[in-house]
Amino acid sequence: MHILSFLVNFGVNLFALDNESHTAMDVAASRDRMDCVRFLDAASSQQTNQNPKKVANLKKEAIKEAEKGIQLCEKVKKKHQSKMDKMQHRADNTGSVSEASMASAFSKGGTMSGINEQFSKLIAADKSGSLTARVKGTLQKNRPQNQSVPSRGQNPDSSLSLSTRRELYERDFPVYKQPVEVGCFSLDSERRFFNDGRQMRYYVEPDRSPNFDLRDGYKDRFIKRDDSVKEKLDHMLRWILANRSKLSARGTTASSCDLDIDFVTWRGHLTKLLTAPYETREGWQLAVTRFRGTLYISEVETEAARRDQENRTERHEEMMYWGYKFEQYTCADTVHGQPDPGGVLNTNEAFCTVVQTRLADHRLLFSGEVDCRDKDPNAPAAPACYIELKTSAEICTPKQRSNFHRFKLLKWWAQSFLPGVPRVVAGFRDEEGVVVAMETFPISKISHLIKNEHNCWKPTVCMNFCSDFLSFVKHIATEDNPSVVYLLSWEPRRDVTFSVHRDSPYCFLPHWFVEEMTSSQPSHQS
Repeated sequence: MHILSFLVNFGVNLFALDNESHTAMDVAASRDRMDCVRFLDAASSQQTNQNPKKVANLKKEAIKEAEKGIQLCEKVKKKHQSKMDKMQHRADNTGSVSEASMASAFSKGGTMSGINEQFSKLIAADKSGSLTARVKGTLQKNRPQNQSVPSRGQNPDSSLSLSTRRELYERDFPVYKQPVEVGCFSLDSERRFFNDGRQMRYYVEPDRSPNFDLRDGYKDRFIKRDDSVKEKLDHMLRWILANRSKLSARGTTASSCDLDIDFVTWRGHLTKLLTAPYETREGWQLAVTRFRGTLYISEVETEAARRDQENRTERHEEMMYWGYKFEQYTCADTVHGQPDPGGVLNTNEAFCTVVQTRLADHRLLFSGEVDCRDKDPNAPAAPACYIELKTSAEICTPKQRSNFHRFKLLKWWAQSFLPGVPRVVAGFRDEEGVVVAMETFPISKISHLIKNEHNCWKPTVCMNFCSDFLSFVKHIATEDNPSVVYLLSWEPRRDVTFSVHRDSPYCFLPHWFVEEMTSSQPSHQS
């Protein structure tokens, strides 16, 4: 084999190991990662012995290409630093951060990671918000340098965008305060809201090889929630109205209309933000409204998501049922009860936690559905007693385990880390929907599981992007008006962009919420 052809195939084949594609070297690709490397290394050594001059020439060419890559990287860094210098100049003109502080930010080693770290600290310390989302290399600006920053009530510059490039977020892990549960609510079999925990369920640990049949009941004991009904933030808003005294700003009366919160949203929307730098298939749209100082974030269904839902196969629908069925096998309605897998499965029912936390300088209030809790009376207080239940295809090959670490564990980690749920219990099932193995994944250990995976996801990238996105939203969503919506759109490998809409179908804060929040006295809902 010609050495050039061999080395080209070598590189393509290594790419295939991480991207589920095939190349001319399927023999190597079908092997374990280290076996593959040893196989290719042996072949490479053979070529070196047979064609030493050609190999030496190719090495020289490779070094030249590497040097070009380094030069290109340096240009990118200089370009970002130039942007940040311009942002520094604007920030100095506002007087919100001292010149000494700004100079210090650029004096720590001269690398992008050090600069980003300093700017992260400056933004966290900037109480006025004038620097928020304006002094980061992740904020892309296509406007003249002398153009002013929008003030409250003005339309922001729609040419602003936010990059999702992973390397821009590889800096220190941002401050994330331990989530605190401030309440909960339940949704019954008809999707009615109750300001209590009546739908809470308790985990009953099964055998390690339980042989649960996840297909059971799909045809005759299944009441499926109507996916066409878009609930937006409605249930979360009902909880807020019933619990305003828990959220009023410090130093104000219990009947205060304003919340001591920067963002209100669902946990699922934040999960999409955490995973965005690594998402390659599905885009999203998030609608944002500023009302009485708080930013509300609600998802808007994309056209692609709508088509996918309409075109789901019967097999896909049944496999979605399997996850709910696994919960029915492992959850009891009471502390001392037992699971009832023979009962009717109704996906309208839900128990949701409401947690409060802080990411960098962003005060968050969000809610997420909880599968069950530990029934041990000595278990820690919520949310540390909660358990997330998941199903996944059984893992039979090293490649399948690698994909599991790289893709599925990312979403499991993001979903549970945000509200402070400490563990995921997974049921691994075969192609026929039978659970053949169980495994528990402590959230705190997931980062260790993936550390040996090549080019894998990083928690710090996820959290830093989420923090910067929220800063970006604070910067653009300036008009305090429930009839104004800032629509943020993102597609894989693109920047986050936005548009502004007034009195449009994108409005999502209902009149009953706006009127009640504007009144002087809080109401009490069931």
